[in-house]
Amino acid sequence: MWPYFPELLETPVPRYTSYPTAADFGPIETVSLAQAIAGASGDISLYLHIPFCEKICYYCGCNTGAANKRLRVMSYLAALHNEIETVASLLPRDARVRRVAFGGGSPNAIRAREFVDLVDAIHRNFWLEETEWSIELDPRSFDSVFASAIENAGITRASMGVQTFSAHCQEAIGRVQGDALICRSIDMLRSAGVKSLNFDLMYGLPKQTEEDLADSLSYTRLLGADRIAVFGYAHVPHLVPRQKMIDPNALPGSKERFNMAAQAYDYLVSHGYEAVGFDHFALPHDSMAKAARDGTLWRNFQGFTDDQSEVLIGLGASSISGFSGLLAQNEKNSGGYRTMASQGRLTASHGIVRTSEDQLRGRIITELLCQGKSQLSPCLRAKHKGSLEPFVSRGLAVLEECELTILPDGLPYARVMALLFDSFRHSTAKAISSAI
Repeated sequence: MWPYFPELLETPVPRYTSYPTAADFGPIETVSLAQAIAGASGDISLYLHIPFCEKICYYCGCNTGAANKRLRVMSYLAALHNEIETVASLLPRDARVRRVAFGGGSPNAIRAREFVDLVDAIHRNFWLEETEWSIELDPRSFDSVFASAIENAGITRASMGVQTFSAHCQEAIGRVQGDALICRSIDMLRSAGVKSLNFDLMYGLPKQTEEDLADSLSYTRLLGADRIAVFGYAHVPHLVPRQKMIDPNALPGSKERFNMAAQAYDYLVSHGYEAVGFDHFALPHDSMAKAARDGTLWRNFQGFTDDQSEVLIGLGASSISGFSGLLAQNEKNSGGYRTMASQGRLTASHGIVRTSEDQLRGRIITELLCQGKSQLSPCLRAKHKGSLEPFVSRGLAVLEECELTILPDGLPYARVMALLFDSFRHSTAKAISSAI
């Protein structure tokens, strides 16, 4: 379906879950975050990071470690409780929490009782209003006890890291999980009241073929996933040492990856799913599909979202908080994070103050990825008209006056076009992956 222009895909690009990206962050003072939290109002969202997994997968670039040392897990959770209280004490009364998301790692790597304690702490410390709760899960360690905790917490959205149903691909990435395990998890989640269920799938995996991807897509649809994210595997062992366990010679080439991305898009949109941005899909009834249709789709540190809150507060090691004028990331090192949080301090160590130009460029990048078009300023139009020409001349985009529109054939090149408006791109090229 998509035309392949390899020369336009050569430059590494960020995923743009924020602008500027985390690769552009530098040291910041926690007072900046304190002021931003104290100035928040209206609807806000919370993200809680659980940096533990029962088993560590070779491909994973998340900030996570093994959950086999109970004292370390308990110490981390105690610090997280302290951070919840510290942040809540700074928020003004008119800041209402409308979304709470648990991610990781694998939130179900902690015990169900510990998860319930975190939910209770959020209820005690924050003002909640018609709050939607979501969670990421590892089906390999999901059980009926945790399912009951999810039901009691009122969680209605869940995301499972499936990646692939192909046994030989699972073996190659260190994530072996049988089909029966996935089906059992789905049954428990639906019974627990989960209305929107997402599957994370991947292409470009070691030893993966188009037939393998076709089987995973077909089975995912059969199992009734409401949302599907299809990510390209990013092989960056210089940044993620555990990826050295993956044989680079077993990875599909650039053309094969492109074909897989096109294959996933073509299959899902022809089998009842609506495209959401460039790598997400949702059934028509799902709120993500509705947001894409009505132009309210947005992008934050969790990817594409229907969350309209301008403020996202991250809790836990490496979590990122987002405000209109500030991006702040908590200390990544678990030990350092525990020390700071346990002393009743905010834990942000890196971030960036967003200038008015950053906010303008961030708006353009987000709109291009979410709505497929954006209104440029006259200055940016004049500056980037030449660099956009390769996309316009190939029928991938249209530039009329100051409005840039990505055409259907240009969808896989959306992030590359967004890159043109990234004034930090020269400094981040070595730290990111390919567009497809």
